[in-house]
Amino acid sequence: MLQPTTLKFLKDLKKNNNKPWFDANRNKYEDAKKDFGEFIQSVIDKHSKKDGSIKELKAKDCLFRINRDIRFAKDKTPYKTNMGASINRGGKKSIYAGYYFHCEPGESFVGGGIWIPMPPELKKVRQEIDYNLDEFKKIVSSKKFKSVYGELYKGEDVSLVKVPQGFEKDNPAADYLKLKSFLAMKKFTDTDIASKDLEKKVVEAFDALQPLVEFINKALAE
Repeated sequence: MLQPTTLKFLKDLKKNNNKPWFDANRNKYEDAKKDFGEFIQSVIDKHSKKDGSIKELKAKDCLFRINRDIRFAKDKTPYKTNMGASINRGGKKSIYAGYYFHCEPGESFVGGGIWIPMPPELKKVRQEIDYNLDEFKKIVSSKKFKSVYGELYKGEDVSLVKVPQGFEKDNPAADYLKLKSFLAMKKFTDTDIASKDLEKKVVEAFDALQPLVEFINKALAE
């Protein structure tokens, strides 16, 4: 489980997103960072028993920095108000699909997949879906997947209006081929985050996602 002080730190940071406050509360940040890192490491250790591709990962390979890149942003607040970890084969900068956990007061979620891959990788995933549509549909319509995630994320930010070039308009996989990302997400409440069962819930969510991750990574590895 995560310590209540970790979520409290993030709540306080959201109200005081400035360097003087952060510097004055750096010890609290370091405690929260350590707590989050230990939680992620425990999740990696548990889930890697089923997904060996993440067995060698360390939490530090997966955690994102708290500092925001504000060089080209209208919002100049210097810090993220969340702690996130991308647990991918090869670490958070890997091209491969993986698992994600996001801790943010009122906005926490668990899930994963692959977010806006580069054109060569996106083409490979789309071709894999086209070639093996039955297998893909079986994964995203399975009882385990649907019980956790419902369906793939299909927001406007990850969807094309038309079927991409290279595929027929009436392709049976058209709805999936229009996607620019292949993601599944489940929201967590602050009560979920504070629960003693949080680790169990995250590992179960990763377990439900694993067939999708493996399908995508099979395409990328070819």
